[in-house]
Amino acid sequence: MIRGLEAMQDPGFRWFFLARAITLVTGSMSSIALAFAVLQVDNDALSLSYVLTAFTVANIVFVLFGGVVADRLPRALIIQSCYVIDILSMGAMAALLFSGTATIPLMIVLAAVNGASTAFVLPAMQGIIPQLTTPAHLQQANAMLSFVRSAVTIGGPVIAGILVATAGPAWAMLVQVAGWLCAIPVLALVKLPPPAGSGESTLLRDLRTGWDEFRSRTWLWVVVLAFMIMNAIHVGAWGVVGPYIAKNNELLGITGWGWVISAEGVGVLVMTLLLMWFPLKRPLRLGMIGMAFFAIPLTMLGLHPAVVFLAIAALIAGAGLEVFSTGWNVAMMENIPGDKLSRVSSYDMLGSFVVMPIGTLIYGWMITHADVGIVLLVSAALYAGCALATLAVPSVWRMGRASVVDAADV
Repeated sequence: MIRGLEAMQDPGFRWFFLARAITLVTGSMSSIALAFAVLQVDNDALSLSYVLTAFTVANIVFVLFGGVVADRLPRALIIQSCYVIDILSMGAMAALLFSGTATIPLMIVLAAVNGASTAFVLPAMQGIIPQLTTPAHLQQANAMLSFVRSAVTIGGPVIAGILVATAGPAWAMLVQVAGWLCAIPVLALVKLPPPAGSGESTLLRDLRTGWDEFRSRTWLWVVVLAFMIMNAIHVGAWGVVGPYIAKNNELLGITGWGWVISAEGVGVLVMTLLLMWFPLKRPLRLGMIGMAFFAIPLTMLGLHPAVVFLAIAALIAGAGLEVFSTGWNVAMMENIPGDKLSRVSSYDMLGSFVVMPIGTLIYGWMITHADVGIVLLVSAALYAGCALATLAVPSVWRMGRASVVDAADV
C-alpha cells in the first residue's frame, strides 16, 4: 500500500470514501447555487440571510437528536435516509426555480428541511469514521476525505459561478441531486458492526450522558465557545456579505467570487496532502493558529475585494482551516469513546452553530445600515482574537496525539 494511503486497506472505508467523494464532487457548487438562487428571486441581502438562517435554525433544533440516533442506529443507514430527504428538498427547490414559482418563503421552508436532514447526517459521519479505520490512520483518513473536499471545491465553485451566471442556479442543484442518488447504493456496501444500543436508556438519559462527556473536557467546550463567535462571523461576513459584494461590485463579480472560493480550496488541498504524510503533534494548538488566518481574506474583502489579492488571502486561510479541521477531528476521535462520539459531536455542533442564525441576520442588517468595509475589518479582528485566545487554555495548548504514529511530527 502506498505510504499515506494505508487507510484505504479497509473495504468499509473505501466504500464510504467513494460515497462521500461522489456527494462532495456534486455538491461542491451548492453554496454558490443556493446563495444566487435566493438573490435571483429577491436581490436583497436580508432575504439571503433569512434562507441561511432557516437552514441553520433547523440544524440547531435537531442536531442533539441526530447525535442520539447516530449512537443508537446504523450510521450508514441514517446517512442514506437523510440523502433521500435531501433529494426531495433540493429537487423541489430546483423545480420551483425552473418553473418561475420560487418565493422566499418557500425557499425558507425547503432550506429548513435540508438543515434538519443535515443535523442527522453530520453526527453520523463523525461517528462512522473510527469504525472504518484504525486509530493510527485516523488523521490520514480525515485528511483523505478533506483532500477530496478541497479538490472539488477548486473547480466546483468556478463551474458553479459560470453555470449560475449563464444557465441559472437550478441546474447546479440538479447536479447535487444526482450525486445523492448515486451515493445511496454505494453506502449500502459499507458493512459495520451492529450499534451497541442504549439498552433501557431514555432519550433524556442519552442526552445527559453526551453532555457529561462534553463538559468534562475543558479543551472541548473552550474551543466550541470560541467557534460560537467565529462561525457567526464566518456565515455573516463570508456567507452573506461576500456574495452580496460579488453581485454588486464589478471589481469582484459572481465569477470572481467563484475563483476566490476555489482558491480557498487550493489552500485546503495542499495542506491535506501534507497531513496525509505528516501527523500533527499538537493538533489543537496548530489548528487554532491556522483558524486565525481567516482574518486575512476578511480584511481583504473589506479593504479591496480584487479577485487576485482576495484569492491569495483565501488560499492562506484555506490551509489554516484544514489544519484545524483535521486536528479537531483527530482530537475528538482519539479522546472520546466511540459509543458516545456522535452525541458529543452533536453538542459540539450545537454550540458551534447556535449563534450562526443571529450572525446571518445581524450581517444582513449591518450591510444595509453601516459601512461594509468597517464591518468587515472589525469582524476580522474579532475573529482572529477569538481563535488565538483559546491558546491560553493549557489543555488546548498542550494536547498531543493519543495514538502512536510512525511518521515525522509536524
